[in-house]
Amino acid sequence: MPILTVKRLAGHIGAEISGVDLAHPLDPSTVAEIRRALLAHKVVFFRGQTLDHAGQIAFARQFGELTHAHPHEDAPPEDFPQILTIDPRRYEERYGSGYRRRRYSYNAGWHTDVTAAVNPPAASILRAETVPEFGGDTQWTNLVAAYEGLSAPLRAFVDGLRAEHRFLAGYQPTEEDGKLVKRINDNLLVSIHPVVRVHPETGERALFVNPGFTDHIVGLSTPESRRVLDLLYEQITRAEYTVRFRWQPGSIAFWDNRATAHLAPSDLDHLDVRRTLHRVTLIGDRPVGPDGFTSEIVAGREFRAESLVVA
Repeated sequence: MPILTVKRLAGHIGAEISGVDLAHPLDPSTVAEIRRALLAHKVVFFRGQTLDHAGQIAFARQFGELTHAHPHEDAPPEDFPQILTIDPRRYEERYGSGYRRRRYSYNAGWHTDVTAAVNPPAASILRAETVPEFGGDTQWTNLVAAYEGLSAPLRAFVDGLRAEHRFLAGYQPTEEDGKLVKRINDNLLVSIHPVVRVHPETGERALFVNPGFTDHIVGLSTPESRRVLDLLYEQITRAEYTVRFRWQPGSIAFWDNRATAHLAPSDLDHLDVRRTLHRVTLIGDRPVGPDGFTSEIVAGREFRAESLVVA
């Protein structure tokens, strides 16, 4: 039985786990220990792993059912529909040379994965295949700590709010974006979520808004919604709630998508370097707010296990 070492990396979030080879099936006690570390630290990291696509999928399945969890992707690796490959060059080939200059993207800007869906992923597992010698770090933030850092009156206020989430939230498309907008409109995902989510396993409350997908707060005027969201975005991205991870080939990041947001790097766009990572996602449930409100569908359907698209 492996002897795991869990080393905290920052004051509010993040831990590195060593002493385990993820390429082999794990015993139930090891799975339970990794799950405990994930719930406690929100994101956990592993170094020097030798997983391929099949191995990454097998590792993830020990923690729940998988879904492709991205309705606008139609080119996963052959025989591995659960894998989403993250490589800016793929998107540039699909959407044009101006892709990297846009604020909206699938892998840039603070976001919680695919909250446009009514049941966003419970967790994501990202594996580094090719990374540059410098740069390209990813950051995560603890949305539970961000909520707890608000004053009591503000927590009471946001506990009862709801927000609409969609793709292209806050982004004004240009003519260059025609192909991307068409793909999104052909398979719309729009959902209403509580602004504060009660974690289904820990019972903790977490802010559940993010600049990547949250469009507006329901019931507030446009100026009111923008000011409240800006305040919450400033809160969730405060440095003290974050951890920064330096990738190496064979690195694995495993994060709780119900309690974190993350930020992909923006320091490589001007460089001719390759950065290729592969993600799998664990299917999630519908978020529930402190008042019992359960997320509702505006457009689209729930993600289903092992599916390539929303169906």
